[in-house]
Amino acid sequence: MESATMELPSLLSNQSSETCVAMTTTAENTLFGCFYILVFFLALNGNSLALWIFCHQRGTSSPANIFLTHLAVADLSYVIILPLRATYHLTGGHWPFGEVPCRVVGFLFYVNMYASLYFLACVAADRYLAVVHAVRSLKVRRARYANIISFSLWALVTISMAPLLVTHQTAEVDGVTVCLQLYREKASRNALISLAVAFTPPFLVILSCYLLIIDSLRQGSRLEPALKLRALRTISLVILIYVVCFLPYHISRATFILGYNHPDVSCQTRRGLSLANRLTSSLTCLNGAMDPLVYVFGAKKFRGTLMQMFCKDKAGVSGATSGELKGTHESSVSAKSEF
Repeated sequence: MESATMELPSLLSNQSSETCVAMTTTAENTLFGCFYILVFFLALNGNSLALWIFCHQRGTSSPANIFLTHLAVADLSYVIILPLRATYHLTGGHWPFGEVPCRVVGFLFYVNMYASLYFLACVAADRYLAVVHAVRSLKVRRARYANIISFSLWALVTISMAPLLVTHQTAEVDGVTVCLQLYREKASRNALISLAVAFTPPFLVILSCYLLIIDSLRQGSRLEPALKLRALRTISLVILIYVVCFLPYHISRATFILGYNHPDVSCQTRRGLSLANRLTSSLTCLNGAMDPLVYVFGAKKFRGTLMQMFCKDKAGVSGATSGELKGTHESSVSAKSEF
């Protein structure tokens, strides 16, 4: 039997004179549900392993490792509630968990997304300092400062999103309980300001830092060729995460807010905007599955530990790791960026 749910924006909009009912088919709900389950297993295993490795590393952690550790925590804080999203879709758009879990799901969604954005920006800034200003940045690139920045970012993001925990977020629609917080389908133009403020600064930081890094490498950095290749891989991967996971959502979200309640917008267009809002919202979850790749390319100790855990030839791995460390030591001070 094909299930359907009434689209929430039509119920929440005061500007639309037309009752616009969109049908969510069983096929769509199944695809969303299976997608969340798949991302859950990939992200849970990848980030749990990463967090375990970071926490068991010996010696003083580098700033990059500290930022990546907090990134893994941010991913796990959202990954744990993906089964609730999957259940919502697999039950035909019904939210059976109650009011408080609905609020928590929305809260963790935005905390994870913007914490991830800012921690990736911190990694970008750390890479920029390590490559372009290797010597002058040694006093700044310290674990103590990285921890202060990280906990300050957590406080900023948590306080900014705290109102989501105290506002009512469930509604009864045709005998079905819906969670308004899952996709933020209430189109409020005031949200454009917070949307721009939250997304634009880290995006500009990452874009600027990596363009400057690429320019420095092209001009002739003292990094060895192998280290240059790793740096470029890390740069490309972080940009890819932004383009795939975050940029589509913010473009779609801004379009949704501006266009949904416009009086000249047809019902069919509203349905398209809502579907785009949901699709791009689900794409943001992919960052939890893709971030472990950043750990592999961006943290040398992480790579070494993985090699020791999964490679059968332990002796060969040990020799390769020692050779890598030796080559890194003999290169310029810039190699301390841990690419």
